[in-house]
Amino acid sequence: MGKLIITVATTGDFATKEHTPYLPTTPQEIADAIYESWKAGAAIAHIHVRDEGGKPTLDSANYVEVVRLLEERNCDIIINFTTAGGELRDVTKRFPIVELKPEIASFDAGSFNIGPNVFIHTPAMLEQLAEKMLENGVKPELEVFDVGMIHNALRVVKKGLIKPPLFFQFVLGAQGGIPATPENLMFMRNNIPEDAIWSAIGASKDQLMINTMTILLGGHVRVGMEDAVYFRKGELATSNAQFVERIVELAHTLGREVATPAEAREMLGLKAKKLINS
Repeated sequence: MGKLIITVATTGDFATKEHTPYLPTTPQEIADAIYESWKAGAAIAHIHVRDEGGKPTLDSANYVEVVRLLEERNCDIIINFTTAGGELRDVTKRFPIVELKPEIASFDAGSFNIGPNVFIHTPAMLEQLAEKMLENGVKPELEVFDVGMIHNALRVVKKGLIKPPLFFQFVLGAQGGIPATPENLMFMRNNIPEDAIWSAIGASKDQLMINTMTILLGGHVRVGMEDAVYFRKGELATSNAQFVERIVELAHTLGREVATPAEAREMLGLKAKKLINS
């Protein structure tokens, strides 16, 4: 098996300081959490930002500030911006984030119920977002919450709007998505092209189980407080780096070496670049 790419998702949209006082929400806190996770072994940072009230936002300035703070420390972690950021319906509001030209940006490949909300991605919206990413040299992270979304993404690939190597991120255990079970992880993996790169997320209590299976199957993993705030039952994680450290130790135990950002870039077909206006 090849080296393991670890993504850290430090913040997300749904957790709050009420859930855990350790959640990073300001640009400084988010940058600090990413830097610590990078030192621990993370190769990719999946970045959400919040406004001054702690609510999810697509404010470009906050994204740029996080990256500026990382660049000040010579942190070479791969930058992956969310294109959701609390905006569930209007795909054009996501375009300014893509136009910042991060190395990777999330591409949620379909519509589904998530908690009390409906996350809407019509076929036309998917094509618009893919075209915008292609224009700006941004690699889509194909986030799929169920198997139908894999085939939604592959239809966009067939139109030439997403270029290989394909990078899938399986999200298991989210409310409204496919449940986090070993059988479902295998099912998702078996529905992507053989040459695609894949990673997996287990939401909440299922994070470690899905991470472990994914390492053994040759995939890659995402961890962090976007996906779980508890390190183990009844014990809050005190940092995002804590999750990364556990995965690095587990990977070594299971015989997988951990990829550096440079090695992950080569695997994903990326070229390091600076963010516009950073």
